[in-house]
Parts: sequence; structure tokens; C-alpha cells
Amino acid sequence: MAEIAFITSRRARGFREHVPEMADAARYLDAAVSAHLSGRQVLAEELIRAADMPILREWLDSIWGKNSPYVQPRLDSSSPNLVAPEGKTKARMPTKQDLSRLIARDGFHCRICGMPLVRAEVRKHLHAFYPEALPWGSTNSKQHAAFQVFWYQYDHLIPHARGGNSDIGNMIAACAACNYGRMQYTLDEVGLSLQDSPQSVGAWDGLERVLAVKDN
Repeated sequence: MAEIAFITSRRARGFREHVPEMADAARYLDAAVSAHLSGRQVLAEELIRAADMPILREWLDSIWGKNSPYVQPRLDSSSPNLVAPEGKTKARMPTKQDLSRLIARDGFHCRICGMPLVRAEVRKHLHAFYPEALPWGSTNSKQHAAFQVFWYQYDHLIPHARGGNSDIGNMIAACAACNYGRMQYTLDEVGLSLQDSPQSVGAWDGLERVLAVKDN
């Protein structure tokens, strides 16, 4: 099993310190993709199931709820105000060209906390092969915990609700906890900061290699 570098520190860079099981889940999923690509579907399914850890769901649920004890925003009068719906930019997501540029710049780790990231396209591809091992239902409790935690988000530095646009200069790669946890607040207002782009860290490729090979 490949060793996956997991960005972490004794001091939490996101809302909470990462739990050790996240590194285990990343290794399981990386090994699952390798097994899948080599035709060992039974092993791949077992590894995907192993990565669906309750502790990951508990960790994420503690952050992205409105009453999270880990999210304590302090409004900054110098930050942009909330704007009316008609004042928001219509394009909530970057263009396909900008998405490609963002991924090339930021890679597959959260620019805030360093979490490994997996794009929805990869998750959907694997879900088609392993729908029971990789559930993705309509509610959080019915979704695979590791794919929730590693969910690649295209986050606005100046929040969309504050009038931020979707140009690449205002967008970063972020995990679900950092994106949904800060809601409509700026990074400063929730005590977070932007890290240098970690795209070359370790062997983590976002499981993207599974999309590069046509499955039979």
C-alpha cells in the first residue's frame, strides 16, 4: 500500500485537528483504486468499505452544522457585506477552463487545512462500480464518510454571498469542512488562513488515475 503524505500539524489549521483515521482512509481508498485498476474488484470493494469510518462522519458533522462549537465567527466591519440575490454573480462555479487551471494550481489538497481531496467526478465513477460500498444518498448519513470528508470543493475566498465572483483569483480548492463550515463568512472572520499551494505533497493524486483508464 502506497504511503500517502497527510498534511497535518499539532496545531489545527482548519476548524479542528485532523483525526488519525483520515490518513488510514486515504490509504484505503488509494489502495482500492489500485486494486480496481488491476481487476481485483472484491479487494477494491473491501477497501472502500473500510474507509467508510463513523469517526470521520462524526468529525465532519461537528463542523458543518450551524451550531458547531468549532465555528465561532466574528464579523469584521472591513469585510464586504452580504448582498441581495440580484447583486450576486450569476456564475456560482468557475468556467471549465478555470476549473482546470485551479486544479493545476492547487492540486488535490485543501488550501486551508491540507485535507486530501477527491473530485465528485471520481466519486461518481467509483460509485457506479461499487454502489453498495460507496453509498451517496440524499442525506449526509447515507453518504460514504471518507468521500464526504475528502469532497473536493471549489471555494470562494470572498464568499459568493458577499458578492465574490467565480474567477480563478477568488477560488481555491477546499474540503467540505472548511467550505461549508465557514458558510458566508470570510477566512479572517472564522480564524482560518490560506496556505501555500500543496499540490506536490506526497503521492496523493486525488484518485484521478481511475478516470484515465477505460474500464471493461
